[in-house]
Order: sequence, then structure tokens, then C-alpha cells
Amino acid sequence: MPVRSSLRTFYILILTQTFSLIGSEMTSFAVSIWVFRESGNVTPLTLAAFFAAVSRIIAPSFAGVLADRWDRRHVMVLADAGQAVGTLLLMVSFLSGTFELGHLYAVSALQAAFAMFQGPAFSASVTMLVPDEQRDRANAIQQMRGAAAGLIGPTLAGALFALIGAPGVMAVDLFTFGVAIVVVGLVRIPRPAQSAEGRAMQGALWRETLVGFRYLWARRPLFIMICTATMVNFFFDAVGVLITPYVLSITGSETSLGLLLSLFSAGALVGGLIMSAWGGTRPRVRTIFPGIVITGLLFSALGVARSPLTLGAIAFSMMVPLPMVNAAFAAILQFKVPPDLQGRVFAAVSQLAMLFSPIAFLLSGPLADRVFEPAVGGEAWMWFAPVVGSQAGSGIGLMTVFSGALVVIVSVAFYLLPSVRHMEATLPDYTASTAGPAPQGLAPDEAPARMTAVV
Repeated sequence: MPVRSSLRTFYILILTQTFSLIGSEMTSFAVSIWVFRESGNVTPLTLAAFFAAVSRIIAPSFAGVLADRWDRRHVMVLADAGQAVGTLLLMVSFLSGTFELGHLYAVSALQAAFAMFQGPAFSASVTMLVPDEQRDRANAIQQMRGAAAGLIGPTLAGALFALIGAPGVMAVDLFTFGVAIVVVGLVRIPRPAQSAEGRAMQGALWRETLVGFRYLWARRPLFIMICTATMVNFFFDAVGVLITPYVLSITGSETSLGLLLSLFSAGALVGGLIMSAWGGTRPRVRTIFPGIVITGLLFSALGVARSPLTLGAIAFSMMVPLPMVNAAFAAILQFKVPPDLQGRVFAAVSQLAMLFSPIAFLLSGPLADRVFEPAVGGEAWMWFAPVVGSQAGSGIGLMTVFSGALVVIVSVAFYLLPSVRHMEATLPDYTASTAGPAPQGLAPDEAPARMTAVV
């Protein structure tokens, strides 16, 4: 496939998937506002996030295998169609007047499961569509999908929610899914050539679901770096899911919430633009770890902020480094992992990175509703009031301060490990020219990697 044609396919996929994500962001925003206003508690939102997180842990194993076995277009179409079914079911329950929180939990799990088919297929497709020298920038542009959707979606949903309600917003979401399904079905994504590792690891479906984990475990610095992501995600998720009630408690305004969420996404969009122009550092770990530390510090600052202006400035700034972090790490995997294994490896990375997120979501709602928020204004709160205040939302603010501080500590601790700092030099890049047949007489787990170092 000519380079110009493959790049055109990449940008078509980016545009259509961004369009679909805008619809999904609109639905998520509208439903979050409706549920919080009706219940007055944050626990229903954290439970919805919990059920989604459980799906994100279970589904990628199968999604990664299919991304490597099937035409990756078909996997992405399956992902969009499955999520569209979830939105349709939720819309029917609203229109029929039978909506219950259980419906939200079930749909959250269903859509998260199908969304997990999208990630490995798309990330692995970047390797086949984008030349090596442009891959860091392409990953940054890919990171901008969610940022652009997060910037536009809440703003549109906030404007439409009062006019057409949550069901109307969901109808718009269904239209965007339809466009994405048609366009993705029409493009062409080259299939990767089979590598020695790929042949060695072929087997039954259940066996291939473990391939990504075995690959990462055999390359211990990669595995350790993903453990960093696991712990960082735990601390971010424990409080990130509370942003909607936190901002509503402080400002009392859905409009302010929509603008703030848009600023989160605007920061991520700017970060993606910077990364796409800059390309990041070499080695890439010098982009990844400082970026996480900066985000952690600003996350703590978010818990201290009280005025809408300060909240907005911090929300924007803290998101700028994240696309750089994610793009740099995706590039490391795309260079180190054989293309025909990337679906399974990206799926394993996703599962490991989200491993403790369900626990975070289960803990965060009850901690906010029963511990931190009720403690505001109490006798012991005098120690924290000078930092986070004593008004509604201050308890969640203190949780935010603690979480950001723990992110910084974890990131610095892992970066101090020499094996992690030097992993790009010690782990060779994969090159197709050196990939010969799988060695005879070795079990798949024992087959040595066919990779060479690229200086």
C-alpha cells in the first residue's frame, strides 16, 4: 500500500472515530448530569465506572486476539456497532420511562467491553499505515481524538440537554456511530506479515489470550513500566470519576461543568498538537515520567482550587502532558513488538493498566459520600481547611490532593530503577528483515525473540 494512500487511510480513520467519540462524550455527559441531579449522590456514577472498568479488564484478552487474527477494519466496526447497541438500549429505557440505575450499569459494562475491541485494533493499525519516522506524531494525533471529542462533546451536550433531553442527545450519538461504521467498512488496512514470534505463539483462542502477557513478562522493563501505569491509573481513577460532582458542588452550574470538562480536553488537544510537532525526547522515557510527575502535581493543585477560573486553568494545564506520555509509550511498543502480535500486546497493556481501577471506583464513591465529605467542618478538619476549604466539595478536594501526591511518589520511585530508565537501549527494536522461521524444538514460551537493535 503506497505511503500516501496509507496515510490518507489513517487520517480518515482519525476523523471518523473522532466524530463517533463526540457523540459518545455527549451521551456520557448528559447521563452523568441527569443521574447526579436525580440521586444527589456520587456513588451511582462510580458504580457505573466500576462496571465499565470490569469489562475493560476482561474484554481486551479476546479483543487482542481478534485484532491479530481478523481484518482490523472488521474489529473496529464490531466495536462501534456494539457500543451503538448499548446507546440504543439506554435511549429506549429513557423514552419508555422504565430507566433504572441497573440499566446504566449494564450498558456501561456492554459499551466498555466493545470499546476495548477498538483500542488494540486501532493502535496496531498505526504500525501498518504510518512510516516509522512519523509514528510518534501519528500516536500524538491519535491521542487527540479523545481530546477533541471531550472538548466538543460536553459543550454540545450542555447546549442540547435542555432542548432535547438525554434521549435526544443519545439519538445524535447513534447517528455518529452509523457514520463511523460505514466509513471504517470502506477503507483498507494492510494485514501484517507473520513473524517468527507470531507463528510460535499460535494456538487455541484461550491460549492466545495470554500471549500479550507472556511477551511483556519476558521483557521485564516493559512490564515494570506498565506496573507504573497500573498504580498511577488507580490514584487518578479513584478521584477522576468524582470530577462531575466535585465541580457541581463547588460551582452549582452545569454550564461551568461543561466548560471545565472542555478545558480538560483542550489541554489534551494542545498536548497532542505539541507532541505531533515536536516528536518527544529520545529516549522516550524522558517524556513519559516527567509528564506523569507534572500531571500528578497539577492534579493535587486541582483539589486546592476553588474559583472557576483557577479550576479551569489547572484543568487545562494538567492535561497537556498526558497525550505526550501516551504517544511516547505507544511508540515504544510499536517499535519493540512484532506487528502481528501488537493487537494482543496492546490488549494486555490495557488490561494491566486498568487492573486496579475497579477497586478505585468501588472505594471512591463511599469514601466521598461517607468519609471525606461528612468530615468537612468537623473538629479534625481544622488541619485541612487552610488547604482545601470547608465548603461542599472540600472532602473530594482533599482526596484529589492525596491522589496527586501519590502519583508523583510512585512515578519518581519507578523512574529511579535503572532497568526502566535504560529500557529503550537494552530492549532491541523489532525489524522484519531479521525475522526468520520459528526455531525448531522449542515450545512457544521458549522461542527466542527475533529482534535486532536499531542504533
